Amino acid sequence: MFHPTTVRQAAHLVLVMGACWQLPALALTTDTPSIQARAVVPPALMLGKNWQASLNPSAYLVSEKLDGVRAFWDGQVLRFRSGRLIAAPKWFLDALPKTPLDGELWMGRQSFDRVSAAVRRNTPIDAEWQALKYMVFDLPGTPGTFAERSAQIVNVVGAVGVPWMQPLPQFRGTDADTLERQLKTLVADGAEGLMLHHANALWTPGRSDALRKLKSVPDEEARVVGHLPGKGRHSGSMGALLLEMPSGQRFALGTGFTDAQRASPPALGAVVTYGYRDRTPAGIPKFASFLRVMPAE
Repeated sequence: MFHPTTVRQAAHLVLVMGACWQLPALALTTDTPSIQARAVVPPALMLGKNWQASLNPSAYLVSEKLDGVRAFWDGQVLRFRSGRLIAAPKWFLDALPKTPLDGELWMGRQSFDRVSAAVRRNTPIDAEWQALKYMVFDLPGTPGTFAERSAQIVNVVGAVGVPWMQPLPQFRGTDADTLERQLKTLVADGAEGLMLHHANALWTPGRSDALRKLKSVPDEEARVVGHLPGKGRHSGSMGALLLEMPSGQRFALGTGFTDAQRASPPALGAVVTYGYRDRTPAGIPKFASFLRVMPAE
């Protein structure tokens, strides 16, 4: 039986979880003691915002938005976006250059669950990693515009010379109508969407106006801070999740769930992805619908 958590209880639990969140996490078992001792610190990465219709696509380089797992290589270790180490096979790590890389571990379209399972094992399975590709889309901290960095990626990846590491293909945007057609074609073929990076932008860490994502239905992530009880047909189970956005604003998400998910909802502190159509003047998502729980890192 589902037992709803009150908003006050949820807030208390979030404070407790927030304190725990700051504790150093244990590194994955590796062959190198110095790596085991490294603290889990989120790497400085460039993060995107949603595409706006007022922007000019011709100023951007466009690539497919891959449905994989983001992986940052700092020249020594491979990390998730959270900062936790990725337990990759030795042959995989040994081939990577000393140059910092930002990219996606990918197995092809609509293969996120397989990728996620493979890269989150404490002990990697060679057969799974041999099916992966490391698609490189940026060189963190490297001087120059994104167009210049993209050209350098081709050289860096080419010098490594392994088939499983590839530069993510980029093409120059043209106009809004063409962009919409390209999006529809890719989505029809199973792609997640498009990424647009301003060609003249310098690399900067954090959420950036220079990097944009475009999907048929925009999505975002928020943290679960409460479970609101259901009514009517959903009486006795979860009616909605109380979510907190990175801005600190909160809203209730009540659609997109299966009966099983309502009976056993995402835990407090979990990060979920939701799709939405628009925003209110206050910035709250409109017509939001649950998509998935983000795997813990």
